[in-house]
Amino acid sequence: MRRILATGVLLGLVMSGGNAAVAAPSAAPAAAKPAIKWGACSQPALKSRAECGFLSVPLDHARPKGPKIQLAVSRVKHTVPEAKYQGVMLVNPGGPGGSGLALSPLGGQVPNQAGAAYDWIGFDPRGVGASRPALSCDPSYQRYGRPQYVPASAAIEKDWRKRAAKYAAACDRAGGALLDHLKTTDTVRDMDLLRAALGAEKINFYGYSYGTYLGQVYATLFPQRVRRMVLDGVVNPARVWYDANLDQDVAFDRNMKRYFAWIAKNDAIYHLGRTGPAVEKIFYAQQARLTRKPAVGAFGGNELTDVFLQAGYYVFGWDIVATAFATLVHDRDPAALRKLFEEANPGTAGSDNGYAVYLATQCTDVQWPLSWSKWRADNWRVHASAPFETWGNAWFNAPCLTWGAKAGRPVKVDGRQAPPILLVSETFDAATPYSGALAARRLFPRSALVEGVGGTTHSGSLFGGTCVDGTVAAYLATGKLPRRVKADMSDKKCAPVPQPAPVKVSVPKKELLELLRIR
Repeated sequence: MRRILATGVLLGLVMSGGNAAVAAPSAAPAAAKPAIKWGACSQPALKSRAECGFLSVPLDHARPKGPKIQLAVSRVKHTVPEAKYQGVMLVNPGGPGGSGLALSPLGGQVPNQAGAAYDWIGFDPRGVGASRPALSCDPSYQRYGRPQYVPASAAIEKDWRKRAAKYAAACDRAGGALLDHLKTTDTVRDMDLLRAALGAEKINFYGYSYGTYLGQVYATLFPQRVRRMVLDGVVNPARVWYDANLDQDVAFDRNMKRYFAWIAKNDAIYHLGRTGPAVEKIFYAQQARLTRKPAVGAFGGNELTDVFLQAGYYVFGWDIVATAFATLVHDRDPAALRKLFEEANPGTAGSDNGYAVYLATQCTDVQWPLSWSKWRADNWRVHASAPFETWGNAWFNAPCLTWGAKAGRPVKVDGRQAPPILLVSETFDAATPYSGALAARRLFPRSALVEGVGGTTHSGSLFGGTCVDGTVAAYLATGKLPRRVKADMSDKKCAPVPQPAPVKVSVPKKELLELLRIR
């Protein structure tokens, strides 16, 4: 799946909030084993709030005494009396390839101080971020100068396939032995070693997006070691990963139509059309114009699509993207859009790291189709009705065609032995479509699903929604879930993450760029 990651908005949230006492019966574990030497954190967001360290784990879990790698770990400890302590809470933001090290302060976002009874554990999965070694293949790969996404000619298709193969080869060279050990199951076994290193008999787990798949696999392999889980933005485990991307293409196209309709509703501000189809027509006209002749700074049709894609993920920033687009249409000024693109794609080894690990995991969790003719046929078929994202997503994943590491077989997720867990999804989540949440609900018969009705935001819990966040808080405090209904549907319906108020086009350029910077 393309960019199954909640980190960008999460990191802004964990900068605020604190911990306090909450009543919930439990007992503290025995003294932690000395597997992690805790000390000061180097990240500014963690320095005054958390402690950090490294956990040594086997490169190959089949050879526990073989070469070791290091996982970067952070911890914000509970602040309640020991009698009310509820254990460790591991957090994963998604990806795969998302850095979770800075997410240990997330407990402060849980309402009613319900997070204060846990030790919140952030960690960078193997190959990611501050973990050692970290994988990077070609930092310039997703920058400017790429062929247009839609392969309107055989030459464009050939160029993309060549580029994708070169990226896969670069990862093969850079990854070495690590490349064979970046499957979901590797990270799941790392999580269990982290549990043991923390001295915990069971873990609690908060997983966003791809993190929900980690949680499902962990609960399948180690059901007796699960206490509580919140899985938000739920991956369908039966669709990993080729089919999931085709599902995603359709869902993103639908969400973009909803976004265009929102812009049209605010035509008095943006002046981009009074109906969704009218705005959509302007978008595709601008995309075609920029594809033919990129703007100053090489900002082209691909880059425009990439910026708008974020509006398909989250309602956060709808106003900023619309304002930036309006300045392009009305003033022929791409500066604000280019700023958004460059913030997401800075062209550094750190930014490439997430993409490299994303591929290393998805390309080896399961064998992707080896026949390009199947990729071509499937993507043209989906593109016919969902053109916004389909080919961009196909090329995003195309290195899997020639990936150097051997693919395995995905775990057959089975939640029958798992304890009650909480599932969260919005109705029109595009990155992890709602059908996946229903599928997971069927596989985990003691689970309950909370639905943000009519919402388009991906992984939107702990963003201030009273109903969703209150349900999360009650579950973390007491283990109580919404009552499960008999039908194949959500068990509790809540309001979604609200759409933003529009920003006026007349915002001065300097102030607009400041808004872009702080978002």
